[in-house]
Amino acid sequence: MLLLQCPLLLLLLPLGSRPQKFPTRDEELFQMQIRDKAFFHDTSVIPDGAEISSYLFRDTPKRYFFVVEEDNTPLAVTVTPCDAPLEWKLSVQELPEEASGEGSGDPEPLEQQKQQITSEEGTELFSYKGNDVEYFVSSSSPSGLYQLDLLSTEKDTHFKVYATTTPESDQPYPELPYDPRIDVTSLGRTTVTLAWKPSPTASLLKQPIQYCIVINKEHNFKSLCAVEAKLSSDDAFMVAPKPGLDFSPFDFAHFGFPADNNSGKERGFLKPSKFGRQTSSKPRVDLHKVCIGNKNIFTVSDLKPDTQYYFDMFAVNTNTNMSTAYVGTFARTKEEAKQKTVELKDGKVTDVFVKRKGAKFLRFAPVSSHQKVTFSVHSCLDAVQIQVRRDGKLLLSQSVEGVRQFQLRGKAKAKYLIRLKGSKKGASMLKILATTRPNKQSFPSLPEDTRIKAFDKLRTCSSVTVAWLGTQERNKFCIYKREVDDNYNEEQKRREQNQCLGPDTRKKSEKVLCKYFHSQNIQKAVTTETIRGLQPGKSYLLDVYVIGHGGHSVKYQSKLVKTRKFC
Repeated sequence: MLLLQCPLLLLLLPLGSRPQKFPTRDEELFQMQIRDKAFFHDTSVIPDGAEISSYLFRDTPKRYFFVVEEDNTPLAVTVTPCDAPLEWKLSVQELPEEASGEGSGDPEPLEQQKQQITSEEGTELFSYKGNDVEYFVSSSSPSGLYQLDLLSTEKDTHFKVYATTTPESDQPYPELPYDPRIDVTSLGRTTVTLAWKPSPTASLLKQPIQYCIVINKEHNFKSLCAVEAKLSSDDAFMVAPKPGLDFSPFDFAHFGFPADNNSGKERGFLKPSKFGRQTSSKPRVDLHKVCIGNKNIFTVSDLKPDTQYYFDMFAVNTNTNMSTAYVGTFARTKEEAKQKTVELKDGKVTDVFVKRKGAKFLRFAPVSSHQKVTFSVHSCLDAVQIQVRRDGKLLLSQSVEGVRQFQLRGKAKAKYLIRLKGSKKGASMLKILATTRPNKQSFPSLPEDTRIKAFDKLRTCSSVTVAWLGTQERNKFCIYKREVDDNYNEEQKRREQNQCLGPDTRKKSEKVLCKYFHSQNIQKAVTTETIRGLQPGKSYLLDVYVIGHGGHSVKYQSKLVKTRKFC
């Protein structure tokens, strides 16, 4: 008899004078017994050996029933809170006696039978309050009507319930090893390596298990259900049912029944989505889940330095899609290597090297009172980001290419902290000068356009003519030439564009001439020069250096030229 083979039965309250058989794992019998959906909707039942997902409204209790028909029956009940703590209680009372009108065929009123079953308080077997996954396990349970009462006092929430009378053979949840902790085996500034012992369900029972890691900055999670609830309601759950309705079309689909669109419309159900549930979108949170197969060591990368992270591991049985949580852990990534602060001296140029995406800190503390402070920056390669703070207050934040000068209001006994941030493209080199003397200018002034222009029509087999812009300040300009191969290209030229390398790094044979030049009329601050003594059909790289009063030089953008082959 099926009832003896499956003692844990779904409760359908009696419709006749005799107790009705409860739904079992026999799907055909199950379908026959809940054909009256209005009646099915009016009860809350738990199937034997299947996990159900449901929803609680805040401060609105929900009760589930199941029947154990034989004494000394093994029983296991698991309740999984998802996104809020739960209060739940399991109790049992004796099965109702058969009605006095047995064999008459006259059914008792439904409300009268419900009252007959539930009017008396049962014997409490177990109770719990919290957000842990909690179990009730008994190797020998009495026969009776079991009640599971659940309540959420914090907020509307999802939860899962699993009950079985064959816990030894079912084992839907992966078993944890004797040491269920996650070990942090390696810790870096941006990486954390985790290791854990494999689940016996995989190593001994050879069931398909995969491990899922969850990383976040807030707290550890007790269940994968809680993780999925945090990520997004449409990742793992149905939407909240309407108040007063226990089931949506998704519930019937979950229990093996097609959703009835017509009945859904009558009850005001939302139209189910492609996956049998109404979906909704929520903003994503700083929470990451990654499933890595059956490996038991994993390195989490791309973390932030000096930041605390929480790590959770879940073993998932891919046959049942049910999971068990390892004991979570947390770890703080290592700090960035502390930067040595470079002291700047008033009026002295300091060379600085900054790694790609790196940062350097400099400090300037004038010894005397001052009304203004001037920072001159010469970025030799790619652009560099500069920030200047005075006694902690941000005064300046800009990107610098070439030569820039910033004049800031001074303050007595003020201390200035300069932060230089490197480019994403590559390492940065620069020269920086800080001074409280406004006339102390070590770097020469530059025009906005530092290109060298070559006149193609004036090109000959032995000479080229070029021009460049100057400024209103009288400076010394030196021009140099270097013969290069015909396959010399713009990429090679870009790699050699270190503006901080001065004429002292060039060969004497490469020097063409030096001259002084300026113009009070900025529109006329243009000079030309013809470079002679070149070879026909050859390529040359031309460089112009402007040298300031302090002896520091700045190089204009290099120019690649080629003489005519035939004249």
